Amino acid sequence: MENINKKRLFLASCLALITTAMTFAIRARLETVFGPEGVGLTLEQIGYAFTPAFFGFTIAMIFGGPLVDFLGIKKITWIAFTMHAVGIVWTIMADSMTSLFLATLFVGIGNGMVEAALNPMVASMYTNEKTKMLNRFHVWFPGGIVIGSIIGWLVMDVMGLSWQIMVSTLFIPLVLYAVLFFGQEFPVTERVQMGISNKKMFSSVGKPLFIFMVFCMLLTAASELGTTQRIESLLKESVAVPLLVLAFINGIMALGRLFAGQVVHRLKPSGMLLYSAIFTFIGLWLLTVTSGGMTFVAAAVFAIGVTFFWPTMLGFVAEYLPETGALGLSIMGGAGMFSVSLVLPIMGEIDG
Repeated sequence: MENINKKRLFLASCLALITTAMTFAIRARLETVFGPEGVGLTLEQIGYAFTPAFFGFTIAMIFGGPLVDFLGIKKITWIAFTMHAVGIVWTIMADSMTSLFLATLFVGIGNGMVEAALNPMVASMYTNEKTKMLNRFHVWFPGGIVIGSIIGWLVMDVMGLSWQIMVSTLFIPLVLYAVLFFGQEFPVTERVQMGISNKKMFSSVGKPLFIFMVFCMLLTAASELGTTQRIESLLKESVAVPLLVLAFINGIMALGRLFAGQVVHRLKPSGMLLYSAIFTFIGLWLLTVTSGGMTFVAAAVFAIGVTFFWPTMLGFVAEYLPETGALGLSIMGGAGMFSVSLVLPIMGEIDG
């Protein structure tokens, strides 16, 4: 570890996650661009066109997780960069459901490879502060969504520029994380450091506790990402600019994750997850019965609930089931995104 520049790798990782997160915010804005009043796709068709962002993510994580141990974190990271670059270019050229579907697939695979490679890297670099540092790393998922939401609002709603220019802004963090990763030495995963065999790793993902956590991930991810990904259509009757509600939610999430270390110290991961579930339930209910300015109050309650879900689920597995290695973290993330890929078309059909 002495030749590894942890600060530079962590910064690059955060920029890669910002790229990932910005795709979610920009995709949410594209819902109206490609919808009935734009290109002409129905909300259900858009739901299907957006699903590769989640099942592509799932596939990348499930296959990328084991490959991280065999190929190394560095190679998986550069695969993520390549997929991101192709997906962004293809999105700019998209003009139909099929082209949007394929572009979203490449972006989804890139996003999944980012999580597959960089969650284990953060856990291996900060072995004594896993939940704290995974939460700090994941500050930049809501942080990136805030950035993407504001860019989408400024570029399209304020400046009146094309949606292609909005999508092109993704190249900024993409190039930055590539430059920071270039020429760096990467650590091996924690499982490799501990000398845990492949057989033990694969058997560990069959433990009842791990299976239970995967089931919980299906629910928590759908609650968080299913809601925020369809924010434009869900809140179009409640508030004038739904994308600003998305930015508001993710701003609260970013602040919460920044100070996650203090919360972990007081509540432990299990306590954090319990309180998260309670606030998320109340927040979702409030979002269905409020409008106007009160929508932001409901959104704040919802944001408090979902703040710690994703990184703490990963931190729980990394701390209490370390023998599952990169595979365990990848299955968790993949399960979360898979659940969202299932609920998006259903939400589109109900809302449409």
